[in-house]
Amino acid sequence: MTKKLHPSVSELWNYYILSNPKFKNTPIPESYHFCDNEKDANECLQWVVEGVKRATTTSMWWFETNKHPLPKIGDLYIVTDWEGIAKAIIQVLKIEKTPFNKITPEYAEIEGEGDKSLAYWNKVHWDYYTREMSEKGEHPKEDMLLICEQFQTVCIKK
Repeated sequence: MTKKLHPSVSELWNYYILSNPKFKNTPIPESYHFCDNEKDANECLQWVVEGVKRATTTSMWWFETNKHPLPKIGDLYIVTDWEGIAKAIIQVLKIEKTPFNKITPEYAEIEGEGDKSLAYWNKVHWDYYTREMSEKGEHPKEDMLLICEQFQTVCIKK
């Protein structure tokens, strides 16, 4: 079953390419929301819009399990709220494969969630990966690889 895109996704993309015509013939980028619940998804989106959240971290396990290609520098993504309404476009600036237990306080701050501390980052991400992996009967490990994406927000819905 194909996920039906909210009309705001193509509207935001069309708005973006008006001022960035080099992307005119580029297909609409993948759209998604952060997190696995409405409160966190909408909160993270707001931090993106405010310029506070400038990174996101996905487990390598997720990419492998979902047979999803790894992101590349320069990739664009349309970020939506929980309901799929497009609010921002981000562009990947930097990608690092990092074990969970090697995430730095500096990276946690760039990710911009909660109080931006490493302790907060560790707790909420461990909890998230536990929920994500338990659906398949698996569990996170301290040394599991993560795909750490730093991005810039290139367009915000007005």
